[in-house]
Amino acid sequence: MDIFSNLMTGFGQALSWETLAFAFLGVLIGTLTGILPGIGPITAIALLIPMSYGMEPMSGLIMLIGIYYGSMYGGSTTAILVKTPGEVASVVTTLDGYEMARQGKAGRALSAAAIGSFIAGTLSTLGLMLLAPILAKAAYFFGSAEYFLMIVLAMTMVSSLTTGSALKAYISTLFGLSIAMVGIDLQSSVPRFSFGVPNLLDGIDFVLVAIALFAIPEALSNMARKGKAAKMDMQEFKGSNWMTREDWKRSVGPFGRGSLLGFIIGVLPGVGPSLASFLSYGMEKKLSKHPEEFGKGAIEGVSGPEAANNAGVGGALVPLFTLGIPGSATTALLMFIFMMYGMQPGPGMFDQNPELLWAIIASMYIGNVMLLILNLPLVGVFASLLKLPIVPLFVGVLAFSVLGVYGINYNQFDLLLLFGFGLIGYAMQRFDFPLAPAVMALVLGPLLEQNFRRSLDIANGNWFTFFERPISLVLSLIIFAVIIVPIVKTLGKTKRNGKKPTDTDINTNA
Repeated sequence: MDIFSNLMTGFGQALSWETLAFAFLGVLIGTLTGILPGIGPITAIALLIPMSYGMEPMSGLIMLIGIYYGSMYGGSTTAILVKTPGEVASVVTTLDGYEMARQGKAGRALSAAAIGSFIAGTLSTLGLMLLAPILAKAAYFFGSAEYFLMIVLAMTMVSSLTTGSALKAYISTLFGLSIAMVGIDLQSSVPRFSFGVPNLLDGIDFVLVAIALFAIPEALSNMARKGKAAKMDMQEFKGSNWMTREDWKRSVGPFGRGSLLGFIIGVLPGVGPSLASFLSYGMEKKLSKHPEEFGKGAIEGVSGPEAANNAGVGGALVPLFTLGIPGSATTALLMFIFMMYGMQPGPGMFDQNPELLWAIIASMYIGNVMLLILNLPLVGVFASLLKLPIVPLFVGVLAFSVLGVYGINYNQFDLLLLFGFGLIGYAMQRFDFPLAPAVMALVLGPLLEQNFRRSLDIANGNWFTFFERPISLVLSLIIFAVIIVPIVKTLGKTKRNGKKPTDTDINTNA
């Protein structure tokens, strides 16, 4: 009963005109962010952090979280119309959504994506509301050793579950950890990796690195192909814009299964909603009575994955609110924003900041309704933004990046770091080094170090403290399994096939 009374209190805060305005602004920017290819939610949130400095914590957080789940709605638009996913989690939607558009069913596919997103977003918020307070109480059983192992598990999972080379994912993780270590060691007051540069003694700002690794590489790569694609043509609508009775019949199951799967996958630290959409597509194809239609315009191939990636957002917020562990790269950035406002995500938040958290949860219910109203009638208007020339669009992104970073400390040295890390990010993207592990490691690095040192201090240097308690022992075994099992499976498989294993093979088995 306390949960629902707290929710009513949250609605009382969230239904004020000021909060509603910021919620609407957040979901609108999120929708536009999802529609525009190359500008994901993490880039949009990073760019808007300087603007949120002077805002009230409730207004700022509701707006920025609205961008997160709003971008999941918008990402399906370009995936369906022009086979260009606006967000990573919408990649799977291109498989059948674009085929439906070619068959004159673009409106029906877009409706299925919007309705599925609304259902999944609402159900995942309900799961967040019911599960988060329970996990917050259970989290008090976690000591510094358990937190250290949880962070190691999150880093291990985000590296092993990244598509492509597992070795490159681990290198990206180490790169993020190395950036996190720059500056003065808070325990010994010794400068680390500052190379005698006074500007590096305070460390490297997370927002700077987030903008550099995501906005700059995307702008450079899109501007570099101006000769091949100066504009992006929009697929014209044909037929009805609404789902038929048959579409509803075939989509109800995928909506429910995708919502459940997406929420569960989202709760796992370090995974995020992208994996959920891929798993949902595979599950729907296996369960379908007509698997041969997948890849040729099956509406289940749109309904299931779109529900899964939206439900993953609510799931990803659970470990952030309860354990202080980001569930994805975007929630890693949100974790920084909470700390920027003087709050530490974790089990104490529901006791220390209950009004704020319940207002955020209530605003997510409201935001999902706003998104449904925006996406159903106005999807054609949003899609027309793709007619903008690519070069001016991304020149604007570069200009916004410079203004945002300079506004943090008003320091020209930060601009040198911005473009230096931007070039590194461009090279990483060019050679298929994933950026998400680096962002996760950058945020979690200080927490990893603090909990590691605290654990050894409490145990008087005894390393067995990481295996003594039941929870820490289980976490250690899971970490061991995540690392070793894919290697063993790959070695066994390649031994039977008689070929030399590669790190990509290992990552595939993971």
